[in-house]
Amino acid sequence: MNSANQPGDKRYYELLEQLQAIDFVLVELNLYLDTHPTDRNAIEQFNQQTEQRWAIAQEFESLYGPLLNFGHSYSGYPWQWNNVPWPWQV
Repeated sequence: MNSANQPGDKRYYELLEQLQAIDFVLVELNLYLDTHPTDRNAIEQFNQQTEQRWAIAQEFESLYGPLLNFGHSYSGYPWQWNNVPWPWQV
């Protein structure tokens, strides 16, 4: 975690908001694709949003530490999972 970037700074909130927006789109596309599994355009949109989400999550984690635990995110040294606030607390 870069010492210039602390949980709660402006970029922290910007990245979380971007993740929330993309997660909303991904849930909606997922629900749509459950009933329209052959819609190639929707699948392409889903994959593009997934790639964008991954990039934003990587940036967030490189600046502020893991978004998820149990092997879904890497941790720096020292162990970062117990750094607060956690993303869902803001």
